[in-house]
Amino acid sequence: MPDTSTGSDTSKRGTGNTGGGGGGARLSRRTVLAAGAGITAALTVPTTARAATLDERRLKALISRMSLQEKVGQLFVMRVYGASATAPDQADIDANLSELGVRTAAELIQKYRVGGIIYFTWAHNTQNPHQIAELSNGIQKASLDRPRGLPMLIATDQEHGAVCRVGEPATLFPGAMAIGAGGSAADARTLGRISGTELRALGINQDYSPDADVNVNPANPVIGVRSFGADPAAVAELVAAEVKGYQSAQVAATAKHFPGHGDTAVDSHYGFPVITHSRELWEKLDAVPFRSAIAAGIDSIMTAHIEFPALDDSGDPATLSEPILTGILRGELGYDGVVITDSLGMEGVRTKYGDDRVPVLALKAGVDQLLNPPSIDTAWNAVLKAVQDGELTEARLDESILRILRLKSRLGLFDGVLVDRKGVDHAVGTKSHLATADRIAERTTTLLVNEGGTLPLNRHTQPRLLVVGADPDSPSGTTGPPTGVLAAALTEAGFTATALPTGTSPSAATIDQAVAAAQDADAVVVGTYNVSASSSQRTLVNRLLATGKPVVALAVRNPYDVAQLPGVRACLASYCWTDVELRAAAKVIAGRVKPRGKLPVPVQRADDPTKVLYPIGHGLTY
Repeated sequence: MPDTSTGSDTSKRGTGNTGGGGGGARLSRRTVLAAGAGITAALTVPTTARAATLDERRLKALISRMSLQEKVGQLFVMRVYGASATAPDQADIDANLSELGVRTAAELIQKYRVGGIIYFTWAHNTQNPHQIAELSNGIQKASLDRPRGLPMLIATDQEHGAVCRVGEPATLFPGAMAIGAGGSAADARTLGRISGTELRALGINQDYSPDADVNVNPANPVIGVRSFGADPAAVAELVAAEVKGYQSAQVAATAKHFPGHGDTAVDSHYGFPVITHSRELWEKLDAVPFRSAIAAGIDSIMTAHIEFPALDDSGDPATLSEPILTGILRGELGYDGVVITDSLGMEGVRTKYGDDRVPVLALKAGVDQLLNPPSIDTAWNAVLKAVQDGELTEARLDESILRILRLKSRLGLFDGVLVDRKGVDHAVGTKSHLATADRIAERTTTLLVNEGGTLPLNRHTQPRLLVVGADPDSPSGTTGPPTGVLAAALTEAGFTATALPTGTSPSAATIDQAVAAAQDADAVVVGTYNVSASSSQRTLVNRLLATGKPVVALAVRNPYDVAQLPGVRACLASYCWTDVELRAAAKVIAGRVKPRGKLPVPVQRADDPTKVLYPIGHGLTY
């Protein structure tokens, strides 16, 4: 979320200018560690079979030389505006001064000694690959140039599908629910490996993915297609596979949102969800993917800003719950890796306590990293004061810092953190990576309805196609809009396709325009987006059906749309509206690829939600 998935996209600002290319030599282990005065002796011990123990000694030696202020800073992962660490655009300088009290990322690191930075598109951090690499280098240099400077964790939300921060020309894969429809652990692992390879080339070493939530609530407004599905065992297998893929690329994966955000009708960005599962149901449902992630060696786990009375009846969000984070996650599940909060700017964690109490309570609960508080000054000083007043001990901070430094060490950040232009060009958006993403997407499109052999369409007998429907903003820096991408892909497949965007709430006049345009088409493809019982998208589809033309509905987000479209004779699900998924759906519609996806969630009947219309595993083919 921060969302992250995160982090509230509600604070989007205008577009900044693109930064320059990246370059720079790698820093050696000695160069990085020697930034801590007096630690040279710890570096001279030869490598032996006791290397792990010796490395722990080095890390503890680093901690022992840190000031209290440096320790506090190491716990924070912050947003910062700008495409450059030292010379952002004036608008981004103004945003930083307003929200953070500093001008640049370098000043943020100098003032607060933060241990990590999170990249967002809306913060203008991710404009193009060379700019991202140069920003990462600038951030690392700003930290390493400080006394006792440490390498930084640089993170982002690259879930793929609906939540992505690094867009084209990077390789973009289908989102989690599409991968769930494909059902291939090998594909999930490949996604993690390639995505991790590209992120690492950009200087990003921590990804807030995969989503380990089991989405059992069709009305879930914040998880939905970000989840692999509703079957906990299937979700668990895919979570573990993706984690292994990221690990192979030396990028820290992050399972989220513990203890499970899959059954809520409230978005924790804007409210405080309550999960009513029993402890027994939690064990059988929500806990399963997290246990799998831990068994796979997950690097970090993100908390959820949800109330879960069966696990803690205090009324506190899980992010601030010692029974959940220390008692269950660390105690019962045996997890000793990094625990990171979801964005502390989200409403779900701010409803009960003030912004000065939240970071302190999170640390007392067992958190290690504090992600993106609304005010770094308020949060940083609150933690400092809590230690000075004795509410938190310095030893408690040391526990979290050791986990953070262990992670940095496992990622090889003490061996070198700078990236270069050649590495970017060799890794990001290569032909091989892009072709792999397309092949994986082609295994995910799900054919839900195909009465009378409506599909595939025939370019010889149905050459003229009209593409109408919803055109939500591109979720991940892809070209969009969806109707245009679909029309272009169908034209490439041999049809003559015309795009007519009608939106998520088409007006009567827009519907009339679409119906009129359908008269000159041999078939109509309509993209639907979260259709409800009262949605005018239903009216659009019904009016198009009344023309007598073949109508193909493509659910470009939630597959549950099919339950609201009982008259449609052909319906598919792509699970997202990114280019890679739309291209795959177009190939299925055109008959160039056979549909192979299977529903990873059940679809309930619209007139009786207690009954299943299409079960998990449903999926037709040609």
